[in-house]
Amino acid sequence: MSVQVNALSDFSSCEISDALIKLGVPHGGHIPDISMFSPGPLAGTRSAKICAPAYTVKMVPADDDTSPKLSAHFVDTVTPGYVIVVDAPPGTKNAVWGGLMTAGAKARGAVGVVISGRCRDLAEHRTAGFPVFARGHSTLGQGTFVRPSAINVPLVIVPEGTEQSTGAFPSTGVLPGDWIVADEDGVVCVSQALVHQVVELATIGREIDARCMEDIKAGKGIQASFLRYRGK
Repeated sequence: MSVQVNALSDFSSCEISDALIKLGVPHGGHIPDISMFSPGPLAGTRSAKICAPAYTVKMVPADDDTSPKLSAHFVDTVTPGYVIVVDAPPGTKNAVWGGLMTAGAKARGAVGVVISGRCRDLAEHRTAGFPVFARGHSTLGQGTFVRPSAINVPLVIVPEGTEQSTGAFPSTGVLPGDWIVADEDGVVCVSQALVHQVVELATIGREIDARCMEDIKAGKGIQASFLRYRGK
């Protein structure tokens, strides 16, 4: 892991999004509507944090006869040290990730999974201590409804329930190897080309926020503190 990537892992998803917004990335790298399902609330103060390159998986409806089919299960071909990013068709109500997949992913050395879709078998993920981030959960399995079609391909993750019209939150692109940072606040994607700039801006942002916090705690007010350190 390079020095810059190691530094990236020190920042929260919020700090990274702030940096990406400053760099002109309209969605701030945020992959919306995704929350942490494992570890669960009974884990106490323990939380999950992922900072790893993306191994992407594209799902299609099960009755799609035109899209490619995989020759091996996508979990069996994941690169150790990567986070699996799964994009299910919009509106999918079944799970695309379950306890057996978590067992396989851990055995392969994957560091977690981020799902634009649903998971199931929550207790199994939590018992395994495997980080799972998803849009929701379900009792239904995958096979009847969707199937994996491609791995390590560009993904375009569309916000849940959003029509792509004027004013809609923009879709987030995830390329294989892009850096995924996921924590209790959410999930962000950082292009490999922007890692250095993100680390620089996030470092500055953290220093500014620390000064603001000190003044606010001292009773100097939010508006005055923001004006002093943020310039607005």
